[in-house]
Amino acid sequence: MATATRRGSARRARLADVHALANGMPHVSRVDGPLGNPIYQVGGKSFVFFRNPRPDAVDPVTGERYPDVIVIWVPSEADKQALVQDPDSPFFTTSHFDGHPSVLVRGARIGELTLAELTEVIQDAWLARASRRRAADWLAAHHLPG
Repeated sequence: MATATRRGSARRARLADVHALANGMPHVSRVDGPLGNPIYQVGGKSFVFFRNPRPDAVDPVTGERYPDVIVIWVPSEADKQALVQDPDSPFFTTSHFDGHPSVLVRGARIGELTLAELTEVIQDAWLARASRRRAADWLAAHHLPG
């Protein structure tokens, strides 16, 4: 996993940070989904996107569809399981995403993460979807192992 920056590491993450971090990675384009939902891509591949309310992600008490689900790519199934199996983690998955290298998080729960944690997850998402060359260049520029 990429190493998050230390500056601001204790601050709680905000929804605006998701946008700033995703958009701040190199070679990123933002496209709008069918309902205007933001989708962040590198090389035409999505790595963070804001999902429309769907029947597989609902409030267990009310049955209402979550209106604020964010899909974030992960490098591997092991990374996914580490995030979703931690009972203190705001990350989750649904059967719709079985076998898909991504995790879900509600925008309403993003503040349960520190900015450093969110930074690492978004950097890892970008690295998982960027070309080998772009990922290697970014890792070298940040003095991180590849």
